[in-house]
Amino acid sequence: MLENPRSPRVRAVAKLTKRSARHDTGLFLLEGPQAAREALAFRPETVVELFATPTALEKHLDIREAAASAGIEVVFTTEGVLDAMADTVTPQGIVAVARQTPTSVRDVFAASPRLVVICEEVRDPGNLGTIIRAADAAGADAVVLTGRTVDPYNPKVVRATTGSLFHLPVAVGVDLKTAVERAHEAGVRVIAADVGGADFLASRGLLAEPTAWLFGNEARGLEDDALALADLSLRLPIYGAAESLNLATAASVCLYETAFAQRAAS
Repeated sequence: MLENPRSPRVRAVAKLTKRSARHDTGLFLLEGPQAAREALAFRPETVVELFATPTALEKHLDIREAAASAGIEVVFTTEGVLDAMADTVTPQGIVAVARQTPTSVRDVFAASPRLVVICEEVRDPGNLGTIIRAADAAGADAVVLTGRTVDPYNPKVVRATTGSLFHLPVAVGVDLKTAVERAHEAGVRVIAADVGGADFLASRGLLAEPTAWLFGNEARGLEDDALALADLSLRLPIYGAAESLNLATAASVCLYETAFAQRAAS
């Protein structure tokens, strides 16, 4: 039983809330039963350590069984230790440490994808996590993150994905120009989501073809040089009085419209 919140082992886990520690170790933090459950179900080989209070493990017997099947020992801790490890106020009695497993942009497009997300300078962790979750739900083949986008292993991003981080390939630190070139080599059209773009409804027919959606910064959108790399730009219509759509909401609409079109055509 780990009981000392200031022990070296506990501090090492807690440091993973910092990007520098994640970069140096290649590890990241998972908080709560849902994140642990998804990691054990889809990427058990990445789970390095699993910590839980006895009460939490008794409540989540499926996690205990999944850990045993994967040969992962559960380390029991006190509530105080879990609180010291976690980034959240209430980690729900379970914290895990996992290896980062980013894929390469080359592998993403070598797999002949039909739907890909490219994020350029998305800075809000909640938005990025929700976009990854929406991409997973819409059946996207991968998510590509440029070097100016927030770290996908940031605890806030990981929580917002609700496990989707383990469901599809994510390429990290990619140069945008390289990502677009790879997409074109694979026969994938790159469409930028932009308020100054063409009418979305008039171009819906294009979405049945292999598509990579390019999403930009929450406040500034995509810079001119980024827009110039895309094959075309489209804007979602606003029918009500709203000033705009939240980035993650707009991305979800674009991804589902594309998923609908591609499935209708298949």
